Amino acid sequence: MHIGIAGVGLVGRVLALNLLQQGHTLTLFDEDTAYGDKAAGITAAGMLAVFAELESAESVIFDHGNRSIALWPALLEQVGIADAYQQEGSIITAHPQDYNELDHFIDTLKSKVEEASEIKLLDRQALTQLEPDLDQHAKAFFIPHEGQVDAQRFMKASSDYLLAHSDVTWYQESKVTHVSDGSIAVEDEVKTFDWVFDARGLGAQEEMDGLRGVRGEVFWLDAPEVKITRPTRMLHPRYKIYIVPRPNNRYVIGATEIESEDKSPMSVRSSLELLSAVYSMHSGFAEARIVNMLTNCRPSLRDNLPKIEHNNKMTRINGLYRHGYLLAPAVVEEALNGGINK
Repeated sequence: MHIGIAGVGLVGRVLALNLLQQGHTLTLFDEDTAYGDKAAGITAAGMLAVFAELESAESVIFDHGNRSIALWPALLEQVGIADAYQQEGSIITAHPQDYNELDHFIDTLKSKVEEASEIKLLDRQALTQLEPDLDQHAKAFFIPHEGQVDAQRFMKASSDYLLAHSDVTWYQESKVTHVSDGSIAVEDEVKTFDWVFDARGLGAQEEMDGLRGVRGEVFWLDAPEVKITRPTRMLHPRYKIYIVPRPNNRYVIGATEIESEDKSPMSVRSSLELLSAVYSMHSGFAEARIVNMLTNCRPSLRDNLPKIEHNNKMTRINGLYRHGYLLAPAVVEEALNGGINK
């Protein structure tokens, strides 16, 4: 089949990789360039925090997250970066004054899913054995099975792969104005296909009720004095602080969550809060260099859950909120099974 995909962000790429494996021919449309930075997927930390997100999310997030964790290795191998996947668990800690909140957080997880019983309480000695650089913390929890995808490497490698593939045509800097049954309108031209997918994120606001952007802000830090090897979160009174390690002393630090579609540069307040929090987790960040400060908007619906819509020769996927990398492979699998593969 000849398939059209409107939107080549994270969801569009995961769709394309799956459809190519099934032998289809693809035409892709996106308002950005193949290596541009408009997609929320390029800003993301790529955490696969299936338990940590459960505290404030529906059980569907947990189920889809576990399925995505199983699907990611094959996708990364397909684009030639199998080593961009890490699944060695994660750490969550807090300052002493917030230990009660930390205990409550873990108790909430254990009350929701039986698998949370595997979460382990760590004292200072046990924590130091796992992560020697976190020896200043006297209490933490180890969450097995969680991990991360190197989001930036995936976005680049998937661009390389799709651009080089003989069954892919990619129209870059092409703004899609409408997607309907079997057709994609690009400005004044309508192109027809055997099936179409709408994965435009916020670009589909005119065609999806309640779709909004939720602003997120992250830092990339170069911190040679820090040797944290696993995704690490700190329970913070205002928002969830995370530190995600990347190769060569690089760390992704985030993330704010602001009800706004503003993509302007980071505010002084946000930057001070994020950097103060990360410094309080490890004093080695004091001499870290700020490599990048990024802002983007995550497409979200009223219930903050993903949505799949099927019509005749069309499937629409949207609303992955802050769970893009955690959900995308599983949501795409569900969308394909309920639509074109049905």
